[in-house]
Amino acid sequence: MKTTILGIGSLLLCSNVMAATVFHVGKLIDGISDGPRAKMTVVVEEGRIVKVAPGYLKTSDGDTLVNLKDKTLLPGFIDMHVHLAYTPSRQSYMEPFTLDPTDHALRGALFAKQTLEAGFTTVRDLGDAGNSVIALRNAIDKGYLPGPRIFAAGTALATTGGHADPTNGRNQALRQDPGPKQGVINNPEDAFKAVRQRYKDGSDVIKLTATGGVLSVAKSGDNPQFRDEELKAVVAAAKDYGFKVAVHAHGKEGMRRAIEAGVNSIEHGTYMDDALYPLMKQHGTWYVPTLTAGAYVAEMAAIEGFYPEVVRPKAARIGPKIINTFGKAYAAGVPIAFGTDAGVFPHGDNAREFALMVKAGMPEMEAIKSATVNAATLLGAEDQLGSISEGRYADMVVVEGDPLENIAVLEQPFQVYKGGSVVYQF
Repeated sequence: MKTTILGIGSLLLCSNVMAATVFHVGKLIDGISDGPRAKMTVVVEEGRIVKVAPGYLKTSDGDTLVNLKDKTLLPGFIDMHVHLAYTPSRQSYMEPFTLDPTDHALRGALFAKQTLEAGFTTVRDLGDAGNSVIALRNAIDKGYLPGPRIFAAGTALATTGGHADPTNGRNQALRQDPGPKQGVINNPEDAFKAVRQRYKDGSDVIKLTATGGVLSVAKSGDNPQFRDEELKAVVAAAKDYGFKVAVHAHGKEGMRRAIEAGVNSIEHGTYMDDALYPLMKQHGTWYVPTLTAGAYVAEMAAIEGFYPEVVRPKAARIGPKIINTFGKAYAAGVPIAFGTDAGVFPHGDNAREFALMVKAGMPEMEAIKSATVNAATLLGAEDQLGSISEGRYADMVVVEGDPLENIAVLEQPFQVYKGGSVVYQF
C-alpha cells in the first residue's frame, strides 16, 4: 500500500488499517520542554505516540501522513476542576427539585462533547448529582459518547450545613439529616464511611469542601467547616483506597487545616497568603486556581435575580480576589495545576483560563505546562497523559499561530485528537 498524504480537510478519512499516522509539525510544544521545537515528526500507532523526532521523517508504505507544517501541535489539555453535571442559569437552584441524575448525565453528555472540542481531552470532575458523571465517564470509556477522559469524584464531602450539604436552602420538611452515604460527615467514623462509599460508587478521587463556598445557599463563603481530626480521617481513608484528595477552600484557616492534614490539592484558594505559600510548598500541596469561575461569578453577581440574595455578596466579594491570589502564589513558587470550575460558567470556555493566568503574571509556557505535565502529575498519570512523548496517549491539540506570542489562540483549536483520532476539526 502506498503512503497516503492527507491535507487538513481530509483527516476524517483516515483508515484504522493504516500502519501508522505520521504528523509533520511546524512547531511542537510537547508539554514538558521549556521551549518549542521546530520541524518535528510525531508518529502515532494504535492511539499511542511511538516516536517524536526532529526533522520531517519519511513515511513507510501504509502510513498516513498529516501535514501540519504551518501549525502548532500541543498535548491535549487537562482541566483539573470541572462539573459536567451542571451549567449556570437562573433556574440552577431549582434543578435539585426538577432534574434526576439521569437528566444530569444526559445533559452532561453535551457538556462533555463541548469540553473535548475545546481541546480538553482529560478532566477531573469534582462533584456531581447522584453520581451522574460516573455514569457519563463509563459511557465515554465504552465509546458510547464523545468526551474527554474523566477522573470523577462523584458526590463531594461536606459537613452538616457545609458548602456541599445537598439540603442547604430547603424547607424543614425537605431538609432532613443527610449522612455519609450522601456525603455529609461530622466525625472521623463518618469520614471513613463516606470515603468507602465513594469507593463503592466507583469514584476516582475524593472531593471535600473544607470551607464555605460562594454559590451554596449559606451565609459564609470562607469559614472553616471541618475539624482537624475529620480532615485527617478523610486523608487516611483515601490513602487506604488509593484516592487523592482535592479540597475546595476559600478561607485561610480551612486551607491551613487541610494542608497540614495532607490533602493533595487546594481548589480556589482565595484567601491564601504569605503564611500559606511556604506551607503548601513544604507539604507538596498543589494549587488549582479556577480564575475563570471567579471572574464569571463576580460578573453575574451584578445581575439581580441570577443568584439568590444570600449568594450575591459572596460572589461579588470573593470572585475578584482569586486572580490576585494566583499571581502571588505563582511568584512564591507554589506548584500550580490548571483548573477552571467549568459548570460555574458555561462549558467549552475552559481555555479562557490561560489568558487570565498570563494576565496575572504567569509566562505563556508555564500556563501551558500547568494544563499538561503539571495536571498529569497531580492526577498521578504523567506516564500516560500530559505530554507529546513516547508511550503517552495521542491526545493532541492543533492551533493556528503561536500561543507563546498570543495565548488566546488556544481558545479556538484548529483540530483536537483523542487517542490518535480526530474528534474536532474547525
